[in-house]
Amino acid sequence: MPERSFTDPRRLTDLATTSSYRLGAAAAQMMPARVAAGLTSPFGFGANFASRERRAMISRHLQRVDPTLRGLRLRRAVQEAFDSYAHYWLESFRLPNLSRATVERGFAVDGYENIVDGLAKGNGVILVLPHLGGWEWAGRWIVEQGHQITVVVEKIDPPQLFDWFVELRSALGMNVVALGPDAGATVTRALRDNHVVCLLADRDLQGGGPEVEFFGERTTMPAGPAMLSMRTGAPILPTAVYFTGRVDGHRAWVRPPLPVDRVEKRLRDDVQRVTQLLAEELEILIRRAPSQWHMFQPNWPSDPGYEHHTGK
Repeated sequence: MPERSFTDPRRLTDLATTSSYRLGAAAAQMMPARVAAGLTSPFGFGANFASRERRAMISRHLQRVDPTLRGLRLRRAVQEAFDSYAHYWLESFRLPNLSRATVERGFAVDGYENIVDGLAKGNGVILVLPHLGGWEWAGRWIVEQGHQITVVVEKIDPPQLFDWFVELRSALGMNVVALGPDAGATVTRALRDNHVVCLLADRDLQGGGPEVEFFGERTTMPAGPAMLSMRTGAPILPTAVYFTGRVDGHRAWVRPPLPVDRVEKRLRDDVQRVTQLLAEELEILIRRAPSQWHMFQPNWPSDPGYEHHTGK
């Protein structure tokens, strides 16, 4: 395919999108923490107002988590989800310029011993997270503890924006792997080198994963965590990182390792069993703070647009 010329409207749009993120990051990095925190609600309100489809989708997902949500309670929960997402971006932009002391001061963790014990066995550990709260702050914190961390991320358009996001996370000390056909081999090597590997696994982005029940409805989830664990011996640790409500405040919850021993005749049956256990763990983590779950995309076959978003 020929390269688009500089004056091509699509290329100009791509450049403008990337530039807007860069400018936003530069502005956020100059803000005091309290000023950035004060912007989450106005930015979240603007995103909510401008995104009717996302508003409808997060409403569906929140009602899956809590079927009693209706009326004003539901509208408040939806707005809190948009506020949380704005918080995530403002924080991600600021993170590269924050001191180690600031990161340490803003972080508490329950279950860190599960990571330490897993790494002591030499096979790495697999942290499996939902798209919730401020996981990148935790990634920076893990780096500060002296651990190697590898994260698998979704490719996004335009490519210039994806490259910039890779630079942003690399500046935090993370080894970034793009989701794709080579990701499995790269992550396997990272686990053999005793890395902490982070996988966001509440969406089956590539499709074709094991079918599970998730919040009372059938959908699919990625097979990667179960497959990697069975191949390498790395434990799966379901994990979430929550905003606490105070400026720069976070609390992580690292759950105990999932049982991944082979018990079925067929590997795919073991993968399905472990993935179902993981789905149940993710439910526990999400129910602790549903409005911090940044799931604005279709995630169940009954969701409008599901086939388009999953490629199924």
